[in-house]
Amino acid sequence: MKTMKKFVYAAAALLVTGGAAFAASAVNLDSEAHTLVVTEGGSQTELVVGAGETIEFCAAGCFVTMPNGDREVLSGSETIEISGGKGRVR
Repeated sequence: MKTMKKFVYAAAALLVTGGAAFAASAVNLDSEAHTLVVTEGGSQTELVVGAGETIEFCAAGCFVTMPNGDREVLSGSETIEISGGKGRVR
């Protein structure tokens, strides 16, 4: 019984820590901060990505409005590169 409990705890820990690996990320290659508008689960959030900064967000899919107004649907594994004030999904 102890072995089964250890297995369950190890599997749960792996799921919790492994979830962040599938989050989308945004990297700002510009020398000024830019804002992404993220809609996830019905709530809207503005994320400021500083110059040269990389952030992770959107672990389970979301809609993103780029700094130039373009909109994209993300599944949670993409990378957005911001350059020249425009975001591109990679």
